[in-house]
Amino acid sequence: MLDLGISKMALIGAVALIVIGPEKLPRVARTVGTLLGKAQRYVADVKAEVNRAMDLDELKKMKASVEEAGREIEQSIHATKTDFENDWSAAAGPEGASGSAADSPAWTPPPPEYRRPDKNWRLKRGATPQWYKARHGVRRQVQSGAARVARFRPRRPGA
Repeated sequence: MLDLGISKMALIGAVALIVIGPEKLPRVARTVGTLLGKAQRYVADVKAEVNRAMDLDELKKMKASVEEAGREIEQSIHATKTDFENDWSAAAGPEGASGSAADSPAWTPPPPEYRRPDKNWRLKRGATPQWYKARHGVRRQVQSGAARVARFRPRRPGA
């Protein structure tokens, strides 16, 4: 940009102080700083947009080259397929076309055999022993709130 040294900056600041005056100088400096910041942001946005456009052009070129390679591969596959089919028909001859393989339908695998699932419903319906429930504190019956309070109420020392 501009080649400004410290001496030139001091000279510009002194001239600005004389021309603008010491009262308005901070506001003018703030405005100039704001405008310079906006200009820098604008330049950065333009650079980013140019870079994006260049990247997009490169991607378009790459896409075109990949599509062209895909078309070439597809054409070579079709050419190989037709050559193979021609060779196969020439090798099989006229007697191979009317053979038993052409008359029979395509082979299909048999359906899978039925296998009964390994479930034992008696194990699921088995009862848990009462001694296990008592030891682990499993509730067997519904208990009302009053009964629960009476059950855990501390005993009176005289009774």
